[in-house]
Amino acid sequence: MAEDAVWSVLQELYKFALEEGTLVAGVDKDFIDIKHDLESIQAFLKDADRMAAYEEEEGGYDEGVKTWVKQLREASFRIEDVIEEYNMYVALTPKVNHFGFIATIQMIPNMIKSMNWRYQIASEIQDIKSSLGKIKERSTRFQFHKSESRSGSSRGTKAPRIGDPRMAPYFIEETQVVGFEYARDELVSFLVRGNNEPMLVSVVGMGGLGKTTLAKHVFDDPSVKRHFDCRSFITVSQSYTIRELLIQMIKEFCKDSNEPIPKGLQKMDDQTLIARVRQYLESKRYLVLFDDVWKEKFSDEIEHALICNNKGSRIIVTTRMMHVAEYFKKSFPVHIHELQHLPENKAYELFCKKVFRGQCPPELAEMSNEIVQKCGGLPLAIVAIGGLLSTKPKTTFEWRKLSQNLRMELERNVHLTDLMKILSLSYDDLPYHLKSCMLYFGIYPEDYTIKRKRLTRQWMAEGFVKNEEIRPLEEVAEESLIELIQRSLVHVSKVGFDGKVKICQVHDVLREVIIRKMKDLSFCHSMHNVNEQVTVGVTRRFSIAAFSNSDLKNSGTRAIFVFDKGELPEHFMDGLSSKFKLLKVLDFENSLLNYIPDNLGNLFHLRYLNLSHTKVKVLPKSIGMLVNLETLDLRQTKVHELPKEINKLTKLRLLPAYYRKYEGHYSMLNFTDGVKMQKGIEGLVSLQKLYFLEADHSGIDVIRELGKLTQLRKLGIKHVGQGHASALSAAIQEMKHLESLNIGAIATDEILDLDLVSAPPHLRVLNLKCRLTKLPKWIPNLKYLVKLRLGLSKFEDDPLDSLKNLPNLLRLNLWDDAFYGERLHFKKGGFHKLKELDLTRLNRLSSISIDKEALQDLDHFRFNNNPQLKELPRDLENLKNLQFLGFADMPDELVDSIDIEKDGSCHWVINHIPLVLIRQKWGPKFHDYDLRPIPTQLN
Repeated sequence: MAEDAVWSVLQELYKFALEEGTLVAGVDKDFIDIKHDLESIQAFLKDADRMAAYEEEEGGYDEGVKTWVKQLREASFRIEDVIEEYNMYVALTPKVNHFGFIATIQMIPNMIKSMNWRYQIASEIQDIKSSLGKIKERSTRFQFHKSESRSGSSRGTKAPRIGDPRMAPYFIEETQVVGFEYARDELVSFLVRGNNEPMLVSVVGMGGLGKTTLAKHVFDDPSVKRHFDCRSFITVSQSYTIRELLIQMIKEFCKDSNEPIPKGLQKMDDQTLIARVRQYLESKRYLVLFDDVWKEKFSDEIEHALICNNKGSRIIVTTRMMHVAEYFKKSFPVHIHELQHLPENKAYELFCKKVFRGQCPPELAEMSNEIVQKCGGLPLAIVAIGGLLSTKPKTTFEWRKLSQNLRMELERNVHLTDLMKILSLSYDDLPYHLKSCMLYFGIYPEDYTIKRKRLTRQWMAEGFVKNEEIRPLEEVAEESLIELIQRSLVHVSKVGFDGKVKICQVHDVLREVIIRKMKDLSFCHSMHNVNEQVTVGVTRRFSIAAFSNSDLKNSGTRAIFVFDKGELPEHFMDGLSSKFKLLKVLDFENSLLNYIPDNLGNLFHLRYLNLSHTKVKVLPKSIGMLVNLETLDLRQTKVHELPKEINKLTKLRLLPAYYRKYEGHYSMLNFTDGVKMQKGIEGLVSLQKLYFLEADHSGIDVIRELGKLTQLRKLGIKHVGQGHASALSAAIQEMKHLESLNIGAIATDEILDLDLVSAPPHLRVLNLKCRLTKLPKWIPNLKYLVKLRLGLSKFEDDPLDSLKNLPNLLRLNLWDDAFYGERLHFKKGGFHKLKELDLTRLNRLSSISIDKEALQDLDHFRFNNNPQLKELPRDLENLKNLQFLGFADMPDELVDSIDIEKDGSCHWVINHIPLVLIRQKWGPKFHDYDLRPIPTQLN
């Protein structure tokens, strides 16, 4: 992983050499030598991971290669550190004032100091050059040459051979296949039924999920064999040539249909070969299975050979890549079958078949369940670990020992190394820029909830995400995450109403692969034990699940993540800026951090500071020295006032700051505390997200300055009064990139008429919590709006007519007397994309009508504390796609009418909905409530 880091600093080194060569004799020549040395071995660096993987798979893995690459990587780290220190000193060293004798005399101490650090850096450069010379000399002595065979081949590029673990699925007996019964029947149906148009079925899933096993058993199904004139099973893998693949394919077809193989195939040119394949298939209903496809271009390469003869021919493709499966749509009608992990009962059944050839002994049932849980429904892991256990004594002692030491066993046990190899294939195939992004998943503790925003912001701070076009860096980072998801490396745990990823994770066994890679690459060191002696050498990151009693120090560390739930040691906090002066990422989320040291501002390189959900109340004035800071996360902290020095942070892009009072009684305007900021925020020229600013504390001048923050994409502002409305409207008018706007009034009856000449052109989310004399004319013109929440507006006329034609609205919330009338009517054709609807605390609402062709895409509908709505809206039966219906603190008459236990007369209205929940509040706090499901025919 060294190549990217080395290459990114070479130019800086050379530039530094030219600048400083006159100061320290010979430095320029040294840097030129370093540049040439590194260029001469860059081919090794760029593919170091793949080369090591190839060596290991071939059985000739040389520890010398591994050691050499490690030394080179550490040398590159040192070069990075020199550059970072140089940049810091240049930025912090005052420039000499040449005007005036007194001024010059005053600058002499700084000049001497400046000379000292320059000589220190020159000395470090000399030492690096010496080290690189020895590394290069060692590479010559041990003859580390990049041969053609290595450069053209890497782990996973060949089709499986004898002894290759990927060959096992080809020979699994039908009786050994568990959990694929439904998927097999579905795929067989797609193959043998339907019209005569050719169709492609793609089986997609992560490595080890059983794609080949499933496809092979579908391919060999008796009804499939009978249905097709000829069949061909082709393993594609990564190093195929399309020519050899076509020759193999026609041979397989001939073999399956007992026909002679055409002569001279090897001598045909490409065009003749394709024509020969088409000629052979012209009159046949054929089935071809392409197993293990990795590249999108494969679809284009085979398209012309697979003739469309309207005979009902079929193609099966297995791939780990969703984008590969979808690319086939360019050439064929495609059905994608996304293979799922085994459910618990099937995973346990497969485990017992592998280990016991039948039933599990009662005394091992608990341990068996525990081990199966660790496998996470991944068939390959179940089979591999089960195979290992089948060779061990059937005792709880032996099994518990394996369960507790699974990571060690995965690294060294011959039964499990094949599992690690197969799972590593997807990592090894990643583009270079995505490998560091993937390794980041190993930083988080096991079973940790990984939020998209947090993860992608860390990637950005580390420089893993490059923005080569003029668009938000967040979009580029999200695209990187989506690519990892499409490659079946990352699993999505939760999505938002707009389809965006909210929470994601990696499979537990894949995480072990990542942790091994992290260790080998000095990417991150994880601390889990208070008694651990931190003797780690070079590491770029620390993940701290438990603080060690020993002193933590590593000057080259770039990121620290604190997951420890205990008190943070004072010596750690106070020593941050001196021991980790090159830090870029500092994350304390959900820790017990309760103060920020005054010297934190000395962390010149810091780009990401996450203090969310901590006990921090005050930020030091030195925060203004963090001139490279891009993200300052103050969510759910009691920091209520930001020091004026924060206005110096011209690179600050993200500033979420608020505290939600879950411990108290809910109030729309006072549930969330924001922050006070002082005049001068116009200096935050890079700011893209700011929420929540308190208008009454910050003053009218700060409101006016908001208009200078033209890069804002998200703005949340609270405690807005009538006197602020005009200035706020003018400021919003200048925000051409605004995507999210949240405005709350200072009091429930405060009227805020926001007179915008035109709507923010890109607005996607709008929250207005204030009294409105009428619905602003610009709201119905928000063509990109996906979420609208109105509260306290007290519209006496039904606002739905004005809102129903918003073309992209997905979520609508009417809260706290947003509507002050008695009847809402959802008309035919209105809200045609709406997914979620929430009606909360509409105190006068007594009836709802829904036309038959209204709200056709609605899947979530919530009613909360609407005291006059005592009868269930009968028109709910018209919502055929509704998946969830929730009632919270609703009148007893309505709840009883749907309760089967009380012979509810209206239960038939909601009987088609999979999930119906009743929520009843029992205490004053936000989370003081009980949930009760109502049975329906679909649950």
